[in-house]
Amino acid sequence: MQQVSCGTLVVNSARQLLLCHVTGTASWDIPKGILDAGETPLQAARRELFEEAGLDFDAGRFEDLGEFSYRPDKRLHLFKVQAGDELPSLAHLRCTSFFPHQRTGKPTPEADGFRWAAREELSTLCWPRMAARLLEMEW
Repeated sequence: MQQVSCGTLVVNSARQLLLCHVTGTASWDIPKGILDAGETPLQAARRELFEEAGLDFDAGRFEDLGEFSYRPDKRLHLFKVQAGDELPSLAHLRCTSFFPHQRTGKPTPEADGFRWAAREELSTLCWPRMAARLLEMEW
């Protein structure tokens, strides 16, 4: 059975996408995560956005972009939020979702940095499969 990962494309007025740096890798990703039992896709996307970046937009601002194929074992359900000029700085963003570090076992944040990225930067910043999915979409 395929898992569903729910995520949010946060877009600023310059049509750039908010990306989170994936701790311990060279890659960046959108805030997203697995749909928990009993959650709606919107609830999961909002939870993941809050856990991974500390952002809490009103539910009415989320545009449902639909569900997409991603990997043989996973589908993506994506939403979009137009942030306009609300986030001129990303310095206040914080990840509060942790995993045990593979060597030390110490709690480690899933994301350790944030940035805006233009469409033409996605191929070099994101995992190839995610970059391809994002580049196929209008945002």
